[in-house]
Amino acid sequence: MLGLSSTKRAAILAIVVCALALTVAVPLHNFVAQRQELADVSDRQQALEADVARLSSDRARLSDPAEVEAQARSRLGMVQPGETPYVVQFPAPPAPVVEDGQAEPGVPWFHTLWNDVTGDPRR
Repeated sequence: MLGLSSTKRAAILAIVVCALALTVAVPLHNFVAQRQELADVSDRQQALEADVARLSSDRARLSDPAEVEAQARSRLGMVQPGETPYVVQFPAPPAPVVEDGQAEPGVPWFHTLWNDVTGDPRR
């Protein structure tokens, strides 16, 4: 058949198959990459639409003067003219008393245990 040996025919077939594979591989890779990018962009768009909806509801809520006044009172501590503001300050809690053999406050229990086992005087 055409005077070609079977080895030469196999080599030509291998070259043709490789050329076809390379011809298909690059567009396929681009297609998959673009589909992934499209999915990422769609997810980001949905997240942005949710943010827009939340911000629109916040804007609608804050367009009410009563809501603005309530926010000014609670967050900023503002009062109307003539009102007397009161600030309640609670006393600080007493410092915990450390008894012998009791863990120190703020020190993990395993550090206290390790110090007791090793006889390390750091406390």
